[in-house]
Amino acid sequence: MFDVKFVFLWTDAVLWLLVLGLIGYVVYVLRTEELARKWRKVLNNKTAVAAAAVLSVFFAAALADSVHYRRALPATDGAAVAAWDTKTVSLLDALVGEKIAGRERSYSAPFSLYDFDKTTVVTEEGPKRVHAKLKGAGAGVNEDKPLQSLFRKIEMGVMTGAVGVLTTWLLIGAVAACVRREGFGRAMIAVTARSNPWRPAILVWLLAIFLGCVLVFVWPVWHPFGTDATGNDVLYSAVKSIRTAFAIGLLATFSTLPFAVTLGIAAGYFKGKVDDVIQYVYTTISSIPSVLLIAASVLMIQVFIDKHPEMYATGLERADVRLFLLAVIIGLTSWAGLARLLRAETMKVSAMDFVTAAKAFGVSSTRIMARHVFPNVAHIVLIVAVLDFSGIVLYEAVLSYVGVGVDPVTDSFGSMINAAASEMSRSPVIWWNLAASFVFMVTLVLSANLFASGVRDAFDPRNAGGKA
Repeated sequence: MFDVKFVFLWTDAVLWLLVLGLIGYVVYVLRTEELARKWRKVLNNKTAVAAAAVLSVFFAAALADSVHYRRALPATDGAAVAAWDTKTVSLLDALVGEKIAGRERSYSAPFSLYDFDKTTVVTEEGPKRVHAKLKGAGAGVNEDKPLQSLFRKIEMGVMTGAVGVLTTWLLIGAVAACVRREGFGRAMIAVTARSNPWRPAILVWLLAIFLGCVLVFVWPVWHPFGTDATGNDVLYSAVKSIRTAFAIGLLATFSTLPFAVTLGIAAGYFKGKVDDVIQYVYTTISSIPSVLLIAASVLMIQVFIDKHPEMYATGLERADVRLFLLAVIIGLTSWAGLARLLRAETMKVSAMDFVTAAKAFGVSSTRIMARHVFPNVAHIVLIVAVLDFSGIVLYEAVLSYVGVGVDPVTDSFGSMINAAASEMSRSPVIWWNLAASFVFMVTLVLSANLFASGVRDAFDPRNAGGKA
């Protein structure tokens, strides 16, 4: 009998379905010479490869946070049915969250052993305002020499990280030797050569392993980015916000594609009244301020959720429904731009000889759009989808900042920035909440943009990188 009960979340399903979709797409690319040629051009772009490696590290953290379950409570005498804990945890919580420094009373500065704000304690001399010692951090630390203890932990982490990097590097060389069917020495030379297209990705992954080893020693004792108003570790909140960013960015992008592709191609192919109606629809949608449209939709959803609490067994499931529907709403209100691009490109493609020949042979319009038009505009869909991902991640931060984003119990970059708005205006300034969200969000968005730039150069036929 399992001592855990898995919890199904809609956003978990989206992320894991994406993994299956990526596997299927890789198989399809390997079987299609034209696509394989273009993706080889992406691999030759070192910046794009390094950015993709950073995204893969972030996505791995998001996947670890996308396996949720509830633990079984201790059995009681005479209980016929197992009882489950009301708290839902993820695989990331079990692997990392329960191993790091514990929760504190309130704010604490990075690598501090004491509360940031003073609290009242009763002494023999009467009540005093002091900085209380942290309860979750500082285990085994010499309070007289805290920096010495910190440097010792960092030193141990650096040594372990160096061993981990060297071991991983040797394993990569061994795998390369087996794949290339040559000696280990020659394989290592090929792996470390600048001409190896995977070299930037390998370096990024090795850096991630090195930093992970350092955190293994430092994080259980210290809060590297301090704690927030409720005493939660800020670095861990930033790591958990990665899942929210991926869930919203990917789901909103996928929600955009059916409307944009179908209506954009139909408008460019049929022209006339069909084109006029579709243009009127997306012009009207574009005229409505998207923030107001999303805010109204989110408020209606929240009213429905509040009136039907019996539909959700845990608070996490309730928050996940809002996250899922928010991403869908963002996608349904953001398809007009891609539809315009596809309409213009379809008009050019539909005037080409092979489309005219298909019409002359009596091929149906649906088949022409699916077999002849869509493959010739697919590069636009791919380029815009990758570019829009980073924009949607930033959009979520704006929506959460104005109060119509994700549920307050859901970790997100927008929620962290919203909390930092008041923290930055106080004295002394509490800067670490904003700093952590800024570093992680900029790294994620910048990596997505750099990868999108590499994809655009390889797939866009108007660029030199996209030509045969």
